[in-house]
Amino acid sequence: MVAPVSVTICVCTRSRPEPLRHCLDGLVHMAPAADEILVVDNSAGDPVTEQLAREHGARYVVERRLGLSRARNRAVAESSSDVVAFLDDDAVPEEKWLESLLQPFADPQVGVVTGRIVTPASPVLHPDQMAPRPISNRDPHWFIAACFGGLGLGSNMALRKSACKGLTIFDVRLGRGAPFQIAEENYAFARLLTLGHTAVHVPAAVVYHPPFHRSPIEEEVRNSITYWLLLFSQFPGHRMDLLRFLVRRMRRQKLTWPRDSQDPGDIINSSRRVKIKAAIAGLTLFLRSRKGR
Repeated sequence: MVAPVSVTICVCTRSRPEPLRHCLDGLVHMAPAADEILVVDNSAGDPVTEQLAREHGARYVVERRLGLSRARNRAVAESSSDVVAFLDDDAVPEEKWLESLLQPFADPQVGVVTGRIVTPASPVLHPDQMAPRPISNRDPHWFIAACFGGLGLGSNMALRKSACKGLTIFDVRLGRGAPFQIAEENYAFARLLTLGHTAVHVPAAVVYHPPFHRSPIEEEVRNSITYWLLLFSQFPGHRMDLLRFLVRRMRRQKLTWPRDSQDPGDIINSSRRVKIKAAIAGLTLFLRSRKGR
């Protein structure tokens, strides 16, 4: 049974009307339907995007300050529902996506739920991999799992609004359009679990997504290093966890917690020259951001 909560579905977008149209087409056929659909336009405003939102019965809001984190924070502030669900403007949900995503919120301890993102390259899951996976700060490796992909991504997630009360839940230094172009959702997951909330990953809550755009490897390595430095700075109680994780990845050892891919990836497999150059750029970017704040 679906948890008795109200929900706003938010789609953050910027100058991409055609993918947005397909996304909104899928959202209006949700069963059950959302209490509200909110389109946050992270631009100075676009008549085509606004018209698309109106045609689909969505509320249109402009967030002029650039950055996905700013747009998502605006969505949380604008919503009056119990739960705020997010998906990308180029993602299309399955009909039962919202029903599956809401079920864990029947537990008042649950502050965040994530679903599965299916791309053309996604593996087919076995039935024994479809069970919901809860995680809290009482579990081993919870911090590293939350920070590095063990809970999923912001392309398919929902937050309990009361869990975000008093927080700027998405750090504006992180995410697309920000200085650190990475991991704003993972940082938010870690903050919520630190406060005692439970997170649940629900593989049955599926959205379909085209292949993710990859930045040049130098940028990806720089962003990853900068993100790691931010975590090291902001979560001093978990510095040994971060160091152990870094060593494990550099040695290409498998993780001890579930993740969509156990492959070390292009970042770890990049050349020493790329790593050294990116490390200097990442450290410089991190220090500049601290000075600016």
